[in-house]
Amino acid sequence: MSTETFSEEIARAELYGLLARLWLAPPDAALLAQFRLAVTEAPEPGSFLEAPWQALVTQMRAATPASAQDEFAALFQGVGKPEVFPYASFFLAGFVNEKPLARLREDLAALGLTRDAAQFETEDHVSYVLEVMRYLIAGEGMAADTLAQQRDFFRAHVQPWIEPLCQAVEAQPAAQLWRAIAAMTLAFVEVETQAFDLLET
Repeated sequence: MSTETFSEEIARAELYGLLARLWLAPPDAALLAQFRLAVTEAPEPGSFLEAPWQALVTQMRAATPASAQDEFAALFQGVGKPEVFPYASFFLAGFVNEKPLARLREDLAALGLTRDAAQFETEDHVSYVLEVMRYLIAGEGMAADTLAQQRDFFRAHVQPWIEPLCQAVEAQPAAQLWRAIAAMTLAFVEVETQAFDLLET
């Protein structure tokens, strides 16, 4: 693997990791500070990701821990039924804890991955599947070339439902920061889809 390719793979892994973090919980003061102080250029200037990345940076810089917490609660917690269920089973089967979760667990077991007992969310939460992608790209102990595993997991457990999830978030009047997170996620998934398509041509 060339130095350039290695750098690109690390950038992919880091973006998966960032998105996984942002879907799991509202950003805290430390993460918001990183976006205010660190260099936050687009992953590839002039690329398809530049505009959604800049929109995400803008929203992260405008947010506070309190505003992020309030928006997260309004979208994903709520009293009774949340406005948005960020779970694959909900979008693929209409209910949470359905067959897509069981299939995901089988595939995770085949990869030697198990759910952290301390983790509240089930494995089909969007943050979990994005974190698995990060791990498959750059996780400790992973082989240098896992593109086939990445493609198979992405095709089965990321690509089929991310678009309707992001559209559901974007349709919420309360969404500001998470509208930008959803747009960035959707754009990144589109880029990944095209890249995996090229592997098969």
